Amino acid sequence: MHDLTESILELIRLTSTDLPPDVEASLHRAIGQEQPGSAAYGALETILQNVELSRQNSTPICQDTGTPIFYFYHPAGWSTRALRQQIETAVAEATKRAYLRPNSVNALTDKNTGNNLGDSYFPTIHLEEVEGDTLTIELMLKGGGCENVGAQYSLPNSQLGAGRDLAGVRKVVLDAVQKAQGQGCAPGVLGVAIGGDRGSSYYASKEVLYRKLDDVNPDPRLAAFEERLTAEANQLGIGPMGFGGKTTVLGTKITGLHRLPASFFVSVSYTCWAYRRCRMTIKVDVVSYE
Repeated sequence: MHDLTESILELIRLTSTDLPPDVEASLHRAIGQEQPGSAAYGALETILQNVELSRQNSTPICQDTGTPIFYFYHPAGWSTRALRQQIETAVAEATKRAYLRPNSVNALTDKNTGNNLGDSYFPTIHLEEVEGDTLTIELMLKGGGCENVGAQYSLPNSQLGAGRDLAGVRKVVLDAVQKAQGQGCAPGVLGVAIGGDRGSSYYASKEVLYRKLDDVNPDPRLAAFEERLTAEANQLGIGPMGFGGKTTVLGTKITGLHRLPASFFVSVSYTCWAYRRCRMTIKVDVVSYE
């Protein structure tokens, strides 16, 4: 088994300092829709300047470098214990090099470990064995501000008049966006999971955020629903950073899960404009990033 520590370190650097092309393109489209001189235009202009400077200087896009969330898809025979150790070594080194800020704080003692490592779940690591000989590592750096405005609903919801159908899902998702206002550092991206239990629903709502903004959901009904929710969220007028404007949400990604008859959960994971994600693949010793 290869030592991937240096490759994972580069994955962290790229994720923290280089916004994905599809996200940057979406921000450029957004500024084109805002009135020059408006607060919304000014916010997006500052964001785009920040994106370029971060890329040029290899510095974090945001002062909140987020929770590192890793998804490993590995061939048979790889040691998951060794993979975890390599991730942790790379995260500690990335913190030392200031690609990540030391953000891991013990919730009971308030003690900061200083290296972004915790006793468990920090960083968050998901490992899954797959067919073939290609190793894929996906990383998302999810900021705390946008994490704070995530939401989970149990349907039916009498307060919102939301039933156990897509019409009800629409009501609760838009309610989550309305309640977030600018606190999630809009314009953001919505990851929505319909179904599952409380834990798997939240898990899936984050996992779906690894999709690119310009992809199309393979389920035609969900593809149309994603477009509708994005359009309607943008009609709320919250705008960049809550200053008002035409772009509150850059995109919506939805997945459906099986559920028990007694439960109908809808989970909304909100990620901010600093939508930091990157994928690394290794096949026959060739490493590539996207």
